[in-house]
Amino acid sequence: MEQQVFGGQKKSARPARPVRDAMLRGACNRCPHCGEGRLFASFLKTVNRCEVCSEEMHHHRADDLPAYLVVVILGHIIVGAFMAFEATSTLSTWQHLAIWIPLTVLSALVLIRPVKGAVVGLQWALYMHGFGGEEDAIEAHPEA
Repeated sequence: MEQQVFGGQKKSARPARPVRDAMLRGACNRCPHCGEGRLFASFLKTVNRCEVCSEEMHHHRADDLPAYLVVVILGHIIVGAFMAFEATSTLSTWQHLAIWIPLTVLSALVLIRPVKGAVVGLQWALYMHGFGGEEDAIEAHPEA
């Protein structure tokens, strides 16, 4: 069995986990390990452990990555759609604001949860941040 380690290196201690399947399960609000249990206890708070397979989820560290990914995705979609719409219509600035601001906010709220689930699934599949069984120690600053 080969271990899948962040950065593409392989070791023979742990089995490789399916990255695509784990990310899809996480995006669908399911445990990346079993695909059965819920991943989120509330809107963006993950469960401490899966109620089906008992995989611990409390130590994930998605941090700001889901928000950054949502901004990049929606930035490309909304700006592209706005530019295409602006080129083909004669709406005033206030009408554009009334359309694009609510559309952007609602799209971000819809997209943030699946993106965070996919990030947690990626971390699980790559044995990152405690998902490999080791303690996730915070390194000291090199200048300290």
